[in-house]
Amino acid sequence: MKLLWAYGVRNVWSRGRTTALTVMGMGLVSLIFLSVLMLGDGLTRALVDSGSQANVLLLRQGATTEISSGLYRNQTHIIRSLPGIASDTDGNPVALAESVVLISLTKTGGEAPVNVTVRGTQPMAFTLRPQVHVVEGRPWQPGAAEIVVGAQIASRFLPQGIGSPLRIGKRDWLVVGIMSADGTAFESEIWGDADLLMAAYGRESYSSMTLRLSNDAAFEPLNRLIADDPRLMLQMKRERDYYREKSVTLTTFIRVLGFTFTTIFSIGALLGGTMTMYGAVAARTREIGMLRALGFVPAHIFFVFLIESLTIGAAAGGLALAGGAALQTVTLSTMNFSTFAEVAFRLTLTPPSAAATLGFSLLISLLGGLPPAIRAAHIPVVTALQAPGR
Repeated sequence: MKLLWAYGVRNVWSRGRTTALTVMGMGLVSLIFLSVLMLGDGLTRALVDSGSQANVLLLRQGATTEISSGLYRNQTHIIRSLPGIASDTDGNPVALAESVVLISLTKTGGEAPVNVTVRGTQPMAFTLRPQVHVVEGRPWQPGAAEIVVGAQIASRFLPQGIGSPLRIGKRDWLVVGIMSADGTAFESEIWGDADLLMAAYGRESYSSMTLRLSNDAAFEPLNRLIADDPRLMLQMKRERDYYREKSVTLTTFIRVLGFTFTTIFSIGALLGGTMTMYGAVAARTREIGMLRALGFVPAHIFFVFLIESLTIGAAAGGLALAGGAALQTVTLSTMNFSTFAEVAFRLTLTPPSAAATLGFSLLISLLGGLPPAIRAAHIPVVTALQAPGR
């Protein structure tokens, strides 16, 4: 068996040029497949990972996004008095009312404006979302027309960075800080004082409210209290579930589109692998006859050519993974179909995606190598020995 393995692998490298072309073709298809997975993983990280399992989000009944929701001030006071909400070191409930609006900004070097999320919030936002931290400058001062912009906003829309003025609503705001959020969607947002933002738009209500649960078991009792209170008319969701719902449409669209193209290209890669292996069978027909004469059975011949095909597939998978590792430096942006706001995300390579890509590459090589391997195994010994030598 070791001899068969060595023989199969050696013959892959003996056809260096043909093998290299086949590996590159299959590797490119596998890289397309991996890129689709990385797009989905990047969007999942940017959107779903924005939410915390310990936080819950309150929206008006019937609202599907923060933009379409509304909470009055008296409702926020009632909610803060409910049991099941965690407290900070000063004994205050960890409950944050926020106002969310969309503004149009034009990217640096771009022409068409895109929607960007502006979140009117409070300093407690950094407690509720520990992944967000100011990396340059300082946080905004409550009551001041100051804003902190996400790293993606700063790089794509405000190249001047700190000190840049920005018109939001009916007043000008000053950029005083840039924040990072570990690649989540908050890097594509602008944060400032909630009350000032509401005043800039002439609003009397907040958009949503985020709470930190005292413990996981508090979710259901608190949910019942809110649902049964006729003064509130609110719905409660886990923050992570909310962001997951907002990502479904976009990630599904990208994956369906990507897998469609991958399927089309994989047919070409499969045919290329099949032709390569048929060529190997034709070139080594006499060798096959000699192996049979030495006592190797058809199953051994089949196994040899299958080893060659899978070796090519493994090499193509490795090439795709190398390309995927390089693609992790790429940042893309798109509009979230659920919120109509621009969101930037990085292509993310995860172990499951890497394993799926390697399996995909091996599967293509297996399917492409089966017909030639079956053909090689069924060549009669006499016919094979009479074939011209290489």
